[in-house]
Amino acid sequence: MALRGVRVLEMAGLAPAPLCGLILADFGAEVVRLDRSPRAAVSSDVQGRGKRSLALDLKQPRGAETLRRLCQKADVLIEPFRPGVMEKLGLGPDIVLQDNPKLIYARLTGFGQLGKYAKLAGHDINYLAVSGVLSKLGRKDENPYAPINLLADFAGGGVMCAMGIIMALYERTKSGKGQVIDASMVEGTAYLSSFLWKSQTIGLWNRSRGENLLDSGAPFYETYKTKDGKFMAVGALEPQFYKQFISGLGLDDSNLPGQMSFSDWPAMKNMFADLFSKKTQAEWCEIFDDVDACVTPVLAFDAAASHPHNKERGSFLKNDQEEISPRPAPILSRTPATPSSKRDPFIGEHTEDILLDYGFSREEISQLHSLKVIEFNKPKSNL
Repeated sequence: MALRGVRVLEMAGLAPAPLCGLILADFGAEVVRLDRSPRAAVSSDVQGRGKRSLALDLKQPRGAETLRRLCQKADVLIEPFRPGVMEKLGLGPDIVLQDNPKLIYARLTGFGQLGKYAKLAGHDINYLAVSGVLSKLGRKDENPYAPINLLADFAGGGVMCAMGIIMALYERTKSGKGQVIDASMVEGTAYLSSFLWKSQTIGLWNRSRGENLLDSGAPFYETYKTKDGKFMAVGALEPQFYKQFISGLGLDDSNLPGQMSFSDWPAMKNMFADLFSKKTQAEWCEIFDDVDACVTPVLAFDAAASHPHNKERGSFLKNDQEEISPRPAPILSRTPATPSSKRDPFIGEHTEDILLDYGFSREEISQLHSLKVIEFNKPKSNL
């Protein structure tokens, strides 16, 4: 795989950092998750595919020393703590990169390493708000709303951090040097919204939130409820697609207002909603599946995994626990991701093996274990 041989240390954290580690692991990196609490056998990290777990108590000096030594043989360190936490442990980039100048030290936080909000707590909705993007999300006459925690946590956070790591690894092939990555979820989300910022002057956003072409204002860029309580998504923006959409609804375009007649949009939306309510989702799919009208079913997770298009491409995978999850993307032609099919690791399941791989002797490991700096948690075999 593309990242084969890359050694990654991922400090256990919430959603964004685990996704970053998951992406690297799926594409071949050897990712070790450093868990802080061996008391709980199962981690709250549901993105542990392909990772190994080492249970390490960083509050003990020997724990911090152990991590510092691990960093000497690693390519990447991912840490998701607020600014200053790693420095208090004696594991800041100034110290760790002195030991290993080739290390990529990725710092993934909500507000970044510097700035007024840098040390404040926050979640996806807060980062989305400060990025400016949240102000654009929502329907007319309603409050802005955050679309689950996908944008800031995962897209602006985990994915952007992974991209930064890949770029830093590539640059290292030329310079031979590592560097520090300051991955802010606020800035990552804002960067994702570059199109929104750059399109302010071309008329796309002249109207209030929820009244524009792409924010639920247009009747031809909307979701509609079907007779069986499911939904269809319509994205018939271009005239040629809109014409096919209107035809599929059984309407005559010549008897309707112009597509871009803003004042008629609310009435047209009501008309379309009434029509969609008269057929089931399956019936609408029969009409639109082979037509370039940009009309598709809104699929629940189980339906998405079993949809013919996704099944043909193998877009979803099952692990050995029969859990379904998306296949890693994008697909590389020569070195595609081959994700692990094993269950996610238990906390401390691989502690001893990892330390041996990183050059610790069995005597050192035994001593660290007796001091409760590390913990073992190997599952018992079912005979």
